[in-house]
Amino acid sequence: MPSINSMNSNANFPSKPIAPGCGAICIWSSVLLATYLNVVCLLIITDLSGMGLEERLMEQYNEKDETDQTGTICVHAFSDLSYIPPVVFLYLLKECYIHGTCKATKKFRALQQLVYQVLHNNPQPGPATFVIRCLYILPIFGLYREGFTHLIVSALRRYLKLATNPTDSLEAKDLAAHLFLDIIGGSLNHDEGVVVKIVEAFDIQLTNIEKVMCQLKGKNACDSEEAKSFVEQYIFQLIEAQSYMTAVSLLEQFSIRQSGQSFLFNMIQNKQFKAADKWATFMGKQMLCVLVHEYVNRNMLKYAYDIIKENNLQQEFPDVYHKCKESSLKKLAEKGCWEVAEAKTNSDRELLEYLVYLAMEAGYSEKVDELCDRYSLQGFLDAKLPEASHLHSRYLHLNELVVEDIIWVDEVDGLQNATGQIEGCKVVGLDCEWKPNYEKGNKQNKVSIMQIASENMVFIFDLIKLSEDVPGVLDKCLTRILQSPRVLKLGYNFQCDIKQLAHSYGELECFRQYEMLLDIQNVFKEPSGGLSGLAEKVLGAGLNKTRRNSNWEQRPLTQNQLEYAALDAAVLVHIFYHVRSHSQPATDGEGHDKIEWKSHIVSHSDKKKKSKKDRRSKKRSKEARTN
Repeated sequence: MPSINSMNSNANFPSKPIAPGCGAICIWSSVLLATYLNVVCLLIITDLSGMGLEERLMEQYNEKDETDQTGTICVHAFSDLSYIPPVVFLYLLKECYIHGTCKATKKFRALQQLVYQVLHNNPQPGPATFVIRCLYILPIFGLYREGFTHLIVSALRRYLKLATNPTDSLEAKDLAAHLFLDIIGGSLNHDEGVVVKIVEAFDIQLTNIEKVMCQLKGKNACDSEEAKSFVEQYIFQLIEAQSYMTAVSLLEQFSIRQSGQSFLFNMIQNKQFKAADKWATFMGKQMLCVLVHEYVNRNMLKYAYDIIKENNLQQEFPDVYHKCKESSLKKLAEKGCWEVAEAKTNSDRELLEYLVYLAMEAGYSEKVDELCDRYSLQGFLDAKLPEASHLHSRYLHLNELVVEDIIWVDEVDGLQNATGQIEGCKVVGLDCEWKPNYEKGNKQNKVSIMQIASENMVFIFDLIKLSEDVPGVLDKCLTRILQSPRVLKLGYNFQCDIKQLAHSYGELECFRQYEMLLDIQNVFKEPSGGLSGLAEKVLGAGLNKTRRNSNWEQRPLTQNQLEYAALDAAVLVHIFYHVRSHSQPATDGEGHDKIEWKSHIVSHSDKKKKSKKDRRSKKRSKEARTN
């Protein structure tokens, strides 16, 4: 028996089409068929008046228990399929689709639910067999063929999970095997994706293929290798066409194991990684090890790590597994997700030491101390300090910006004093911070602090405390600042931040309107590396972002957190003045166009205009009070 890798592409299929197992479709008079179906269709359209089909089905689906699917769907022909042939059923389905008003995805789900329920309504000779007969007819429906095929098969798979008829299942399996042969033999037009769905839904095995082939030849027994060879030839054609996932699915379904690694390498070469993973998993541990080695050789550590983890190959690849874990930790550290990185170490000392090393490299001293204290890593720290001393990158420091003071604002007097000083500035920088939420699906945390910086001073507002203690005063003060037409307010992607502010403090009006906001991100045509990259480009040094995702709700904040927060706001002011002072009349020194600031200054208000109805109602209320 030739392997998948050695089969030639000239595999011959039967020269004559294989006849359908459920009998040929009757040739109806086109006029009579159209007349009959149109009459039936009028009943449907009449019944679908009022609420749309999709809306009614989705409402029914939400209200009823999924296991309770017996009973009447509606008064048209779908409610009883005892005497409805597949062609009429499909025509009705098509009309439902055409007259649907929802978007395609919602419409598909609604019709899938309909078909799922219809399969409980006595289709003859049985639900599974009925679906096979529908699949034989679907090619005549042209553009609807593929979508309806997936819809009907997926509905059947749902149905079979809750209800089974042994007699119907056995008959349907043989008919499905016949359908499979008709499709790959070329006598029936269905896509290869449908082939896989049919084989999997009806659990077709090589014995079923063999049985049908014997029936077609009028023999009582056939060579079992003939069925396998026939299927292999089709799979080889799929591989030649680079339909790897379909080929692998069929190899797995029919339990056909072929030796040779070239098939695996071809899938990787063509970036069919899911197909390669599926194939290697099916073939077993030896092929999985080959796959891991291949991923490592290609420096695809994430893929290698996933295979090792999912298949418990840590002992076979201890170095690779550890290297992948370190790579994952490094990416998390670069994003400032230190808590997530710490959790992923699973208290492994070697990985914890690497995480401390990353914190030292980033200059995150308090994180270094925190990890060393928590996991007793002082000995490691002492040994690594000399080695790590050269790792610190050149970062911008707050004292380089001549910031005289950082003022923490968490009570009413300080709030009013800060507001007065900020209103006297011509330019200020804005930024805000909040505690990250690492739990997927959880509600995002409130904005914790808001930083407002002048050229030499930074005010940090404790929004959580102020909004609880003096919400009215906070609202008035921030309104005066944000809506002042005399103060230019600089931000970096601050329009995103202000949406978060409005979401966090919906009861305050101050974040719904602003004047004179200049988002520096929009000024530069090709920003790279975020605000840190821009600072490095303009001021010669970037920003240390390792504390970006720290706990901003802890009180008091650490000195490093305060300096980080202050720097993010103050640097905006210094970038603005530096670029403006070095800007040339027409172009800068490198021949770039002069930066136009004024065209990027924006204002915003989301106050809703009152409708005519609201205005009339208010006017009537006023007149009633007057009278």
